Amino acid sequence: MDRIIVSLGNRSYPITIDAGLFKDMASFWPLKAGDNAMLVTNQTLASLYLDTLLTLLMSENVNIQKIILPDGEQYKTLSMADKVFTMLLQKNHSRDTTLIALGGGVIGDLTGFIAATYQRGVRFIQVPTTLLSQVDASVGGKTAINHLLGKNMIGAFYQPVSVVIDINCLNTLPLRELVSGLAEVIKYAIIFDNEFFEWLEQNVDTLLARDNNAIVYCIRRCCEIKAKLVAADELESGIRALLNLGHTFGHAIETYMGYGNWLHGEAVSVGIVIACRISERLGQFNTCYTNRIIDLLHRVGLPIYGPYSMKPEDYLPYIARDKKVLAGKLRLVLPVKIGYAKVYTNIMNDTILAGITDCYNC
Repeated sequence: MDRIIVSLGNRSYPITIDAGLFKDMASFWPLKAGDNAMLVTNQTLASLYLDTLLTLLMSENVNIQKIILPDGEQYKTLSMADKVFTMLLQKNHSRDTTLIALGGGVIGDLTGFIAATYQRGVRFIQVPTTLLSQVDASVGGKTAINHLLGKNMIGAFYQPVSVVIDINCLNTLPLRELVSGLAEVIKYAIIFDNEFFEWLEQNVDTLLARDNNAIVYCIRRCCEIKAKLVAADELESGIRALLNLGHTFGHAIETYMGYGNWLHGEAVSVGIVIACRISERLGQFNTCYTNRIIDLLHRVGLPIYGPYSMKPEDYLPYIARDKKVLAGKLRLVLPVKIGYAKVYTNIMNDTILAGITDCYNC
């Protein structure tokens, strides 16, 4: 069993990584006999894991209830949050309840947002079931719901009390979802760890084959990086912002195309290539690095250019509303070399549009 601690003083919490954790009550710390809890999941995962988790929790005398939501990014909305709020109130859940988010990034983000706001805050446990949520979305306390005009525009920073990563969930994960998660893995390597990037180049086929040892190493390395960044910059006012590499453009694609039509990792993959091309145009990034990144994304099975129905200028309205805009100035995360990235401001729209166009010409 691997255990990583996110160090935030009295709000520190463990990330537990192993196979078979859904049968181990110790992994679900701090839940104990007599506690009240509400498990939030979606229809797809309910058929796979709900009975196993309910059996475990009920056998330990946790007073557990459940709510099952539709599956998909298009349901990460205020109306779905209201459905959970209503259930919590109808079942008389108070401030001492615990929410359990069993799902990918959609369920984790939605449940975290509800936990942050229900009766001004209740504790919650992240139980991520997709690779993307295991390496990124479940760690760090970024919670949100979507708006028609922008992704994750309504939310809060609110930390879980623990993260439970059972790698057995990846055995039932569709290949497209697994591939989508690898975009976030590659992002970590580009920003922070050249050796990890080289490891990915050598082990991509092993990861796609879902080898347990490779998967555990991959998840652990990403969680180590994320935990360190969250401890240093919880509210994303400094170094943690680097984790947004590719996301400004990726969120534009997701919103423009309609939530759920492009998976998050697919859109981020294109966003990474755009960021590389913009950095090249600024003279900050070598084309040979971009080519290595494109080659790895292509080998994984990720897209390297955006939807053809979306013109370069279509990105601009979404970029202008991006959460990383401060005082009217867009902050873009751009790679400088593999293993190192920086935040840039005051990049001209002409340069951004040229970088997007370059991406379409990959």
